[in-house]
Amino acid sequence: MAAVGVADVRLIVGRVCSRPDVLNACRKRDLGTIVAVLCENGLTQGQIAGLTGLPQGRLSEYKTGKRKPRGAKTFQDFGDGLGLPPAARVALGLPPERPGDAGLGLPTTDRMHNGDADLAYRDTPAEAAKAVTRLWHGDLADATALLRGRVVPAAWNDASLRWLVDAGSAPVSDGARQIRVGMPDVERFRTTVRVFAKLDDQFGGGHARQALIQYLSSDGERLLQGRYSEEIGRQLFSAVSEATLLAAWMSYDSAPASSLAQKYFIQALALAHAADDRLLGASVLDAMSHQATYLGRFTEAATLARAARTGTSGVATATLASHFHTMEARALARLGDAKGCDRALADAVREFERRKPDDDPNWIRYFDEAEFSAEFGHCLRDLGRAADAASMPRTACQPTQQCSCEVTSSPRSYSLTRIWPPETLSRHATSRSRRSPRVSSCGRLAASATSGNSGSI
Repeated sequence: MAAVGVADVRLIVGRVCSRPDVLNACRKRDLGTIVAVLCENGLTQGQIAGLTGLPQGRLSEYKTGKRKPRGAKTFQDFGDGLGLPPAARVALGLPPERPGDAGLGLPTTDRMHNGDADLAYRDTPAEAAKAVTRLWHGDLADATALLRGRVVPAAWNDASLRWLVDAGSAPVSDGARQIRVGMPDVERFRTTVRVFAKLDDQFGGGHARQALIQYLSSDGERLLQGRYSEEIGRQLFSAVSEATLLAAWMSYDSAPASSLAQKYFIQALALAHAADDRLLGASVLDAMSHQATYLGRFTEAATLARAARTGTSGVATATLASHFHTMEARALARLGDAKGCDRALADAVREFERRKPDDDPNWIRYFDEAEFSAEFGHCLRDLGRAADAASMPRTACQPTQQCSCEVTSSPRSYSLTRIWPPETLSRHATSRSRRSPRVSSCGRLAASATSGNSGSI
């Protein structure tokens, strides 16, 4: 095995220690399991010993179960030496950040966000409301906000881990606030946002983006600052989260490499968590995974998809679970991990075969046989299985529902010409047009699983 550099060690530790099974091992203070998983993912016991200062023989005994780790210093040296991420440190019984943040470890929260508070995941509903309000106003005040800044991959990892492990708290308003908010107010807000969503679906490319932000900074802020019960508060935060997710997609369409879309995704995730809406939160992680794939951050994309699936275990419908597996498969295919991709696709098939569309949220119902087959086509193409991919168009273009077979300028659009020759698509599109009055792009999450990276995805 080739030597793993410092940068690769950091990536491996960050990725592995975000996994639920490793976090569970941390809670049990089972260093043997952690060492075993790290070794399975590219590290050696010698590297771990060198980083932590723990004898290699001792690590072998932990791994085989011959010895149990004891003593606070052992866990401290292990966590500090490897630079475990905050969630893993807390699970292991250590402070979230190590003293001085020296050496190999992952960056502190402030450095992780490059000093940008808008990239920080907020733990409480009040903080989440303040953060998204500040982001709206900052966006409107700076005409260049969409073009400045770069995506910070560590912010994805931080937000997804916090979403997975934080208990959360209910949104409770100050009783002294003058404006009383009820369900009719929330429904009016949702209805208005749906108008912006229709404009976005029809025109894409960030159309009406600024108008949406202006609406959110006025009515959205007014409602968040109002007086409401716990149940109304959850409904309100869920509605604002959906609207902020729409703003994220619009920003992404306009400038996919800008950090502004990432900021909106992260704040939408925090708002969904405040609303205790796990399915919505998972859909935001799903969107983050798409952005990561577009930017070539395939490891982070796979991790985000896994977080979405893990955080909705026992809650997600079969269709949603299948979609999360396909998102992971897309990222693994781009990484060249054929075995992992095949495994994720097999899991996706198993979930898809037991789906009940009537049980699904409206925003995932686009994910039918046609979309599912197209996802397979992307994975097969990325793995270099051209012959297998060429057999997919007939299934992918069956007229079960409106599917996203049209090619648009949006970075989240389906670009099936990247899988099959134009003449092949032309034949299928002509066949579809005879049977369907309209062929349009599907919902936001459809694009989140299928966009390409400047022609490379």
